[in-house]
Amino acid sequence: MSVTATKPKSIRLFIKPWCGWCQQAVEWLDARGIQYETLDVIADPAADREMRKLSGQGLAPVIDVDGKILADFGADQLAKFWKQFE
Repeated sequence: MSVTATKPKSIRLFIKPWCGWCQQAVEWLDARGIQYETLDVIADPAADREMRKLSGQGLAPVIDVDGKILADFGADQLAKFWKQFE
C-alpha cells in the first residue's frame, strides 16, 4: 500500500534579502517550479513578528508549508524536509 503525498496548498518563505541561505532556498524552490509566497522580514515588521512566532527564533530562512515549519536551514535540509510533500 502506497501513501500519496498531498500537494501543499500554502507555501510561505520568510527571508532576509541579503541572506545567503535565503537565496539558496529561493533558488531550490524556483529550480523545481514550486510556487510560494516570499515575505521579507526586514521590510515587513508584521512578517518578522509572524516568523518569530512560528519558528521561535529570528534567523532566516523559515518556510511554512501548510503549517509545517522548517527554520534556519540550508538547501540540504530543505530537500529532506520537502520529501514529505512529494
